Amino acid sequence: MTEDPRGPDFVQSLERGLAVIRAFDATRPELTLSEVAALTGVTRAAARRFLLTLSELGYVRSDGRQFSLTPRVLELGYAYLSGLSLPAIAEPHLEALVAQVNESSSVSVLDGADIVYVARVPTSRIMTVMISVGTRFPAYATSMGRVLLAGLEPADLDALLAGTEPRRLTPHTVADAAALRCEIERARVQGWALVDQELEEGLRSVAAPIRDRAGRVVAALNLSTAASRRSAEEVRRDLVPPLLAAAARIERDLPPTRRRA
Repeated sequence: MTEDPRGPDFVQSLERGLAVIRAFDATRPELTLSEVAALTGVTRAAARRFLLTLSELGYVRSDGRQFSLTPRVLELGYAYLSGLSLPAIAEPHLEALVAQVNESSSVSVLDGADIVYVARVPTSRIMTVMISVGTRFPAYATSMGRVLLAGLEPADLDALLAGTEPRRLTPHTVADAAALRCEIERARVQGWALVDQELEEGLRSVAAPIRDRAGRVVAALNLSTAASRRSAEEVRRDLVPPLLAAAARIERDLPPTRRRA
């Protein structure tokens, strides 16, 4: 028998239950039992048990055929967000930045190979997907992801990229491994990253790292704009300076890093 590398204390049923929750997203707000089973890799019988359990707990609702999440799933992330000082600290700076440049601004953190939005102040909707706190995107195709990846230790970056298979989300997406490493290094050297229509056609974004008092990159701040409104050169000229200034102000407001015992 092959030993499970995750150890004897790993609870596989919990893993599968969380996979069922994660199967729902902005592009798949409603799923059938068969779709949940296919997306999570479990049997229909197992998917049914998980969905009925989640329904009994109030996290899922059903009309008899389609299943969808309820607002109660927000409780699962509330403990993290309520204990995280960054969003509360960043929000007034995002509001000031948005008022200054009239473009949407967000803060995200790195979670595995994805970025997760933890704060956002929009101006107008410029993406086909609605973005809110908790939205996830692949780090390699986003400006915030590039600066977060650039902040990793070399060994951690190597391990993450080794387990990531970039794919072309648009004709502009940098999906070549060597080219992606060059872009990450560029972000590290210049201190910011510009992504031009790589995540979605018509969207340009620029991001800067947010560092803690110890100099570690803990989050990223971005500005996003429609490609029809600002050229890449205008983004560099008009948005990068206020973006870097806002990131610096957020850093100054962050509390001292807690020392580990």
